[in-house]
Amino acid sequence: MTDSKIFPPGFEDVTRFTLLEALLGRRARRFFMGASIPDGYFTYTSKHDPKPLSELEQITLLTAMAGNTAWHYMIMRGEVYVPNLSNYAGAAGGRTFPSAAGFHTSELFFTDDDGVYFFETRDAPALDERAVDGTLEFDILLEAHRSRVRKINDGRLKIPTQIPYVEAHNTWVVNHPGTTLVIPVGDLAQHVLAGLCYYTQNKVCFYDDINRRDIKGMERFRNLVDVEKPLPLSFLELWSFAELTAELSTSCYAGMLMLQAMGLGGWMFNGMDSFSVLGTSGNPDVPGLGFRYDNDERWALPNPTGLEGIFEAYCPPHYKDMHAAVDALVERKFGPGGPFHPDTPGPWKESGKVRSSAKVHDELFRECVATQAQYIFDTFGKFPGTVPSIYVMPYLQAHHLDLEFYDQFFKPGAYLKTHAQHMEKWHFETMSC
Repeated sequence: MTDSKIFPPGFEDVTRFTLLEALLGRRARRFFMGASIPDGYFTYTSKHDPKPLSELEQITLLTAMAGNTAWHYMIMRGEVYVPNLSNYAGAAGGRTFPSAAGFHTSELFFTDDDGVYFFETRDAPALDERAVDGTLEFDILLEAHRSRVRKINDGRLKIPTQIPYVEAHNTWVVNHPGTTLVIPVGDLAQHVLAGLCYYTQNKVCFYDDINRRDIKGMERFRNLVDVEKPLPLSFLELWSFAELTAELSTSCYAGMLMLQAMGLGGWMFNGMDSFSVLGTSGNPDVPGLGFRYDNDERWALPNPTGLEGIFEAYCPPHYKDMHAAVDALVERKFGPGGPFHPDTPGPWKESGKVRSSAKVHDELFRECVATQAQYIFDTFGKFPGTVPSIYVMPYLQAHHLDLEFYDQFFKPGAYLKTHAQHMEKWHFETMSC
């Protein structure tokens, strides 16, 4: 985007594309310009060179997948702790996809021919204010989100397009030249911590059902949680795993719908080895995103914990212990810019009163959460104990369709009008080439 005020006709069509069209037109369309299927019924080699997405196309897709959408509205009542505002949320800003109780513990990475990038929106304040009719200006949002893209490596993400790094049905199509591959990454450690806070607020604690024993020291929190009826630890971690999967998946689904509006090909999928994507496969020739990880004889799989200075899980070694990680989460929620800081602006007529009506996690509360979290870390050697600290799955790929492939093998209707007109409406300057 050399000038954010000048948009191609295709972009204007996006603003008029209906949700119904996106839903009914949603389809995985995998064959891109420059692709080749070497064998089988669909043997075909594209006559076109790979064509990367433009900057405008990329930022439009990224904004759809994880863009800030002004202020989060919060959960307004919890029967257990009225009249206090429920204080579950981790961020003051909302995004294009939901997160369990507003935890928002994920961010996007993506790669193209030029590099690997980080798209940081998790803790963004409102990047635009809603008009009186509730709408946001999409072009203003795009411009605001451009500054949130950070390049972290040159060149395309280094993952061989072969088994076992890529599933057999994806070797011909995933992460090839010309494509943009988007990788939502979740901090499952932080999500489980936020879950512990949530359950503590609702008077629930946990026991270690894996080792069939109670968590030592919980008796002193009897006035805060029901120590007589703890829930199993495996439930907390599997439930958090499912919640975070939903967060990452709805991000990809939002991007999938936007592909239809833009007339781009692509699809959401999970057919890549997540350890190779993060860089924890143990193969130095497959660095992936370069996340640090640990191995332990107690674990069947390596445990990724973060990318230093960019995306770090709320657990050791990025924090000295789980007490420090809990303090960091409390600071994220109640510190400056957080959803429960009185000086953080908001959508309400008296935003300061709303935000300050949430009860701050006091020392006893934090100690209750940290006692359980530290037990998990000490017992299993990592946090969480039974699921990874960092989690990826699924992904979304975007690319320019090779319409000639579809015309040869499919009946009319295999792609939408937006796909048929994409080149002339988004890349009209190259149509004569």
